[in-house]
Amino acid sequence: MSTRGMSVGERAASSSAVAPEEDIDRFDAEARRWCAEAVAKVRAEGNRSSDTHLLSVPLPEEWGVDLYLKDESTHPTGSLKHRLARSLFLHALCNGWVRRGRPVIEASSGSTAVSEAYFARLIGVPFIAVMAQGTSRDKIRLIELHGGRCHFVERPDQVYDVAAGLARETGGHYMNQFAFAERATDWRGNNNIAESLFAQMSQERYPDPAWIVATAGTGGTSATIARYVRYTGRQTGVCVADPENSAFLPAWREQDPSVTTPLGSRIKGIGRQRLEPSFMGSAIDRMIRVPDAAAVAAIRHLDTLIGRKAGAGHRPVPGAVGGLHGERGTGVSGRSDGRDDEDGESALWGAPWNWLLVDSYGPLFEFRST
Repeated sequence: MSTRGMSVGERAASSSAVAPEEDIDRFDAEARRWCAEAVAKVRAEGNRSSDTHLLSVPLPEEWGVDLYLKDESTHPTGSLKHRLARSLFLHALCNGWVRRGRPVIEASSGSTAVSEAYFARLIGVPFIAVMAQGTSRDKIRLIELHGGRCHFVERPDQVYDVAAGLARETGGHYMNQFAFAERATDWRGNNNIAESLFAQMSQERYPDPAWIVATAGTGGTSATIARYVRYTGRQTGVCVADPENSAFLPAWREQDPSVTTPLGSRIKGIGRQRLEPSFMGSAIDRMIRVPDAAAVAAIRHLDTLIGRKAGAGHRPVPGAVGGLHGERGTGVSGRSDGRDDEDGESALWGAPWNWLLVDSYGPLFEFRST
């Protein structure tokens, strides 16, 4: 209807007739109270949890390299995804995705599932972990120990669709760590892994490493580190070390997110057959393909240096080593407790130790497959 020539009153009446007022009120006081209580429980858990230790690795003084390990296995669940799981739950609760009595579903047979089961029980909602058949009994036991339930599929690449389907069928929420890891964590600070690492390094002789080296499972850790480095104005470079059969490096090299690989990574916890949504390639400065034999040899040699098992499974905090390419300085890596994992970042397994710790005289460690 044309309003040309109409008075102001006539136009208002015409507009009212065409577009009647709508008022849709979905406010639920009881649901809001439950959400507030759930958020408070998760935040209180974080408040009573102390920071994880930064362990020093003994190296010869003449190398000019200080190496530290961030021991994320000391979280309440013993899981290196404990920080991420806390962030994922807060993110989902504040978005209104997690509701009272409705299940939380995750595609994970690793440490993420263990920690998410812990937080689901903390706020009183069911938890279902979708995983491939053949997952270790130890991992299943840990998930069930924290009140979770395991749903099995035939192949690892089926977990995504099955988890999403279960959420639709049950009216629950698919947490989807692979999509939301990079955005659920507050990369500006709030005790994220990068802020913690740099705070603990602040009184060391090389507080800002030349490089931080991470591996990628979801890609969330490297994204948090890379953003925090830029946000705080540091000159530290961020490098992602990728195992054989992983899609991360070729996708980053070709700048093609559609790249996939026919086989999965042999190194549990890192490398994926597709580029996960949480991997922020634009924030990464460098990538290196690490032979699996070198990664395995490194983790075994590390045990002789620190006297502790550090396994492929948990995703340790990304490593930072200033000894890259002849630059003397500091290196920080993470450690796990040696249990197998399927979906995390592991700087220890993935870090290319035959080139990572180098000085002007060449590699400090040289590993060769036999």
